[in-house]
Amino acid sequence: MKRIVAYTFTKEVLFQILLHIVMLLFIAFDRHNPIIKEAEVVSFLNYASGALIINYLLLPKYYYKKKYWWFFLYTALIIAGIIINEELILERIYYPDTRAKNFSGVFYNLLDVLPVLTLFVGVKFAWDASVKEREVEKLRLIVKDSNLQYLKSQINPHFLFNNLNNLYSYAIDQSPKTPEIILELSNVLRYMLYESAGNFVPLSKEVKHLEDFTKLNELQIEERGTVIFNQNIVRQDYRIAPLILSVFVENAFKHATASQSEGIVIEIYLNVDDKGVLHFDCQNNFNPTTNTENLTHGIGLKNVKKRLDLLYPQSYQLKIVDKDHKYSVQLQIDLLREET
Repeated sequence: MKRIVAYTFTKEVLFQILLHIVMLLFIAFDRHNPIIKEAEVVSFLNYASGALIINYLLLPKYYYKKKYWWFFLYTALIIAGIIINEELILERIYYPDTRAKNFSGVFYNLLDVLPVLTLFVGVKFAWDASVKEREVEKLRLIVKDSNLQYLKSQINPHFLFNNLNNLYSYAIDQSPKTPEIILELSNVLRYMLYESAGNFVPLSKEVKHLEDFTKLNELQIEERGTVIFNQNIVRQDYRIAPLILSVFVENAFKHATASQSEGIVIEIYLNVDDKGVLHFDCQNNFNPTTNTENLTHGIGLKNVKKRLDLLYPQSYQLKIVDKDHKYSVQLQIDLLREET
């Protein structure tokens, strides 16, 4: 952090030096007499010193703290000091026989001083605004990343809690499927814990995880219904946010199995078109006479919507339909290409 601050300060110092050199040349250089006189340099330094006080003392101490009256009062005093120094000291030293004998007036002096001060102060103000904007953007990214990590951290315990309950039931019944469930659960958890740490993962890995996740949940249905998993992905060189699609699949199994004991139908379709748009459709039937209202408003669905907003702003469409004893989730995402 200190290194970044020092680097930013160094850049500003170099920029200010360059700006002052350019301004000095612009004000003092005369193509008919290409020699910069000492009087012109000293006069310019008189203006620059006033701008230095305004930029690095008055702006942070008063203006940025919204003490506007004090800022403008002290700025007026500095301008008055520059004019007095110019008229009563510098002109008497360098122009004793010409300009020192006549006072050109306050208005004329303001026209001479204000453009230079306005330029210096305006540039400094713009520089500070740019630095502040970058700081705000960094903070926004930090907050965004923190939100994503928090939302992802809620997914794993939520998933684990549900599947451990199911595994406990199979173990109590001494089901021969218990070892298979443990193996599938191990594969899914390995992906969740170790391979989905970033905000985006290769699409191929996420699809493989979704297949394993579906198989794990399909073991719970046994002979009570049908699960269809169909994918059509021609190109694999895309990235996707991990653990989003599995939330909808998990919700479909919960919704279907909680409302009926047989005739369960769950359909999962995954397609990526030639424009890199993911089309995901997850459907399940349910019995409307049972109390399944809370299942469609759980923690997982709320979190996944927040993650979509954070990771795919203006780049996704989510449609959830609850009609004719069928619950359907239709999601489209503009995928990112793999970095090469």
